[in-house]
Amino acid sequence: MTPLTIRDVDRDEALGEALSELYGTTRAGFLRTAALGSAAMLATLLRPADAAAQVSDVAILNFGLRFERLQATFYTQAEEMGTIGRMKDAKQEWARTLGAHERAHVKIIERVLGPKAGPRPFFDFGEANETPAAFTRTAVAMEDLTVALLTGITPQVHDRGLISAFAGLLTVEARHAAWARHLVGAVPAPRAFDEARSIDSVRGAVDRTNFIVGKPKTGARRAPRYAG
Repeated sequence: MTPLTIRDVDRDEALGEALSELYGTTRAGFLRTAALGSAAMLATLLRPADAAAQVSDVAILNFGLRFERLQATFYTQAEEMGTIGRMKDAKQEWARTLGAHERAHVKIIERVLGPKAGPRPFFDFGEANETPAAFTRTAVAMEDLTVALLTGITPQVHDRGLISAFAGLLTVEARHAAWARHLVGAVPAPRAFDEARSIDSVRGAVDRTNFIVGKPKTGARRAPRYAG
């Protein structure tokens, strides 16, 4: 006799929707097809509903460091290549202020992590910071993504002191994003609530940019890329 599953008894999909809210779509999909009362189902139910809750503070800090290094290097390169110098005064002030803040964030997180800090990656931004227009578009997207990331990961931090530090970082990055949006004529606060994004979600977004590379490219058509 074939064992019953949640899918067999959940005709109106009410249970399925509840499982998705509690466990996410991947685990909920497995639970729908697992035999009711089976060892596999029990093991899945007993695991924490939020798998990200098991991520250590060191892992969260290192991901944050990697992302802050990306941003700091993006701004630093644009300054060294003269891109920021070709911008109007208000945008120059904005870009230089944000660049200084991102470099400060890198130093602070490195200090907190100490020897546990991950290695510095290499970055290749292509044409994303070679012109004022491209630089500005990318910077706005980065700042919005940073706010979404910090909104998602701050509740996962275990150390209370670090939670306070992340909250302070979040408020500064939110100001960055609002400032950037104002300069490009976009609504500074388009929604009543910001979207929270997980580390995996942000990692995927960064991976799709191809900004992080294994090693510096040789024979580049312009100045060499920089390590973050």
